[in-house]
Amino acid sequence: MTASTPATDASAALARFAAQLRFADIPAPVVRRTEDLFVDWFGSALAGKGARPVEAIARFFESMGPAGGAAEIPIHRRASSPLVAAAVNAASSHFAEQDDVHNGSVFHPGTVVFPPALAVAQALGRSGAELLCAAVVGYEVGIRVGEFLGRSHYRVFHTTGTAGTLAAAAAVGHLLRLSPEAMRHAFGSAGTQAAGLWEFLGDAADSKQLHTAHASAAGLASAYLAADGFTGAQRILEGGRGMAAGMSSDADESRLVDRLGERWALAETSFKFHASCRHTHPAADALFEAMRANSLRAADVESVVARVHQGAIDVLGPVVDPQTVHQAKFSMGTVLGLAATKGSASLADFDAHWRASEVVAFRDRVRMQLDAEVDRAYPRRWIGRVDVRTRDGRLFEARIEEPKGDPGNTLSPQEVDDKAVRLARYRDGAAVDEMREAIRRIRSLSQAATVGFLLPAKER
Repeated sequence: MTASTPATDASAALARFAAQLRFADIPAPVVRRTEDLFVDWFGSALAGKGARPVEAIARFFESMGPAGGAAEIPIHRRASSPLVAAAVNAASSHFAEQDDVHNGSVFHPGTVVFPPALAVAQALGRSGAELLCAAVVGYEVGIRVGEFLGRSHYRVFHTTGTAGTLAAAAAVGHLLRLSPEAMRHAFGSAGTQAAGLWEFLGDAADSKQLHTAHASAAGLASAYLAADGFTGAQRILEGGRGMAAGMSSDADESRLVDRLGERWALAETSFKFHASCRHTHPAADALFEAMRANSLRAADVESVVARVHQGAIDVLGPVVDPQTVHQAKFSMGTVLGLAATKGSASLADFDAHWRASEVVAFRDRVRMQLDAEVDRAYPRRWIGRVDVRTRDGRLFEARIEEPKGDPGNTLSPQEVDDKAVRLARYRDGAAVDEMREAIRRIRSLSQAATVGFLLPAKER
């Protein structure tokens, strides 16, 4: 499928691809990348254990579902229905701010693709290859929907909540072996439920994890309904009263079918190195470079100007005085303050130091400024630029072309595994030996006849 497909056929083409992709069609490097992303997601899911918003969502969904079942909830070592497990696992994997991100769509695919896909594959007894193929389908669909909705969408809507609903429906629909026609109905039901607004950031509200829980559960429900003959809008994406009409002013239908089966958007997905909003990462890496190259300490710095794209200003700008550790991850000043004073912006750094006096003092010396070049490159490229002025009057500029974790500056499989183990240990989600065994199972999925649980069940 190529970008020359007529725009009026875009929804049909995307649904056909999602229904008909087979594991044998996926290049080996893309399969290996899918395994990397799965490992990375699983670590993030365990890192959400015990977080207040995650546990609230888990209590609700678990109280609404069976006390046992065929789908795994790793943070509690329990099982329930696929719907319950998908929602809880999606919420838990989007708390630590360590889950993956696709630059061009400004979308976090893993947190809305792997939870429903894993839950349904476990419940239906699907093979590991089928699970991996469904994950690829979810990534390819969700990323293209995010790109289609464009930059205007992201100013107001959390793309992971909106495009994520379609991604979840695609992954689950593939595991349900929906026909192309039924897949299109699943898209219609998913799109009419797509939701997620950025307003929560200004209040340090808990909505971000609810966005992913809802997207995962609503997408799963849409696919199951379609399997039962339930119909959905045929042009939910590009129709006159569809998602683009209500949620975007710069939608581009050609992005929905951009080189389907030739361009593997999943392989463009980035890993998150710092435990913060991805919009902070380019500036953080540029600040590290400025301080390293010029032998600067935090105490030497009078001010920092982070030269950023408009999306960073839109998302980070409202967070001036963060009130929670999670909100601090959306504060450019706090992230750069941790980077400068602690040498990293890890989960432990945020927990221990986000309100430390030296971090707050540095935070107040940071400001963001729109940079025309950086903004033109965004979202395809996330360039990092900072101007650092020292107390003795010197001015240093630093620039990075790709943040750590981007495809051109990626993590190796070993680095991914090590990161996942750290995330598992962060809130005692899994012991090191348990996590290493889970990673082995994930990296062996392509040969697995069925998808079993990744962690031992809780002893009763």
